[in-house]
Amino acid sequence: MKKLPDFSFEKRLWKKDYKFVAGCDEVGRGCFAGPVVTSCVVFQKNTFDTFDTFGTSDAFPKIDDSKKLSAVQRERAAKWIKKNSLAWGIGVGKVSEINRLGMSKATYSAFRRSITIANKKTGSRVDYLLIDAFYIPYVRGLRIPLKTLRLRSGQAKKFGDLEISGRQLAIIDGDEKSLSIAAASIIAKVYRDKLMESLSKKSKFKKYGWDKNKGYGTKKHQEAILRHGITKFHRKKFIESFLLKANHYQLTNHNYFSSFFSSPTQWKT
Repeated sequence: MKKLPDFSFEKRLWKKDYKFVAGCDEVGRGCFAGPVVTSCVVFQKNTFDTFDTFGTSDAFPKIDDSKKLSAVQRERAAKWIKKNSLAWGIGVGKVSEINRLGMSKATYSAFRRSITIANKKTGSRVDYLLIDAFYIPYVRGLRIPLKTLRLRSGQAKKFGDLEISGRQLAIIDGDEKSLSIAAASIIAKVYRDKLMESLSKKSKFKKYGWDKNKGYGTKKHQEAILRHGITKFHRKKFIESFLLKANHYQLTNHNYFSSFFSSPTQWKT
């Protein structure tokens, strides 16, 4: 049985007097439609010593990489995380930002927003960031290490050497190792799924099936785009790339592209 995420990384930082250690993750980077959503979760220092009972009841829900949980499990875990964490924040990279700035910059901006919200809730500032797979530039007080190495399985022993040069640590498959990162992946996933489900209820968007595909490029979603064109919630560059690869050159000049909405869409955070 595979081990669930735990506080191994967090505990090492707590022992080094980092009080507010945050886990960060994102969802939706690879979608055709909808925003990219990030989350930042901070647990109280040394709040929990063991997680042997997690996954056994509503009082102790399973906390793991959000992709490995069912929708019901994610909902249950999200409620627990919001209640038992010290602070949590959500950041949204709007479709207009993705189209204008590109995915990386839009994602970084969303991360910084989620961290800012978590800071406000703690009444202080996050001391250290644990992130799934990559680093976040330009976060005040949370510099990227001089050696931007990413920890893989079996590299935990190097952790102590890495962290002293910065205030961030990128962990490959971090949502499978750090409980804080796993919690962030769940909060972000639940929030984004609800957004896409809400949009799909509008009659003009039902044909894209966002309630089921959540904006990802499934076969039915691709077919709907080719049949009906794109909406203001679609990512223009993603779609153009898809159409070119699919040899649908005629649609790249379709009026849906020329009239593509570029005005900001307001997403509540």
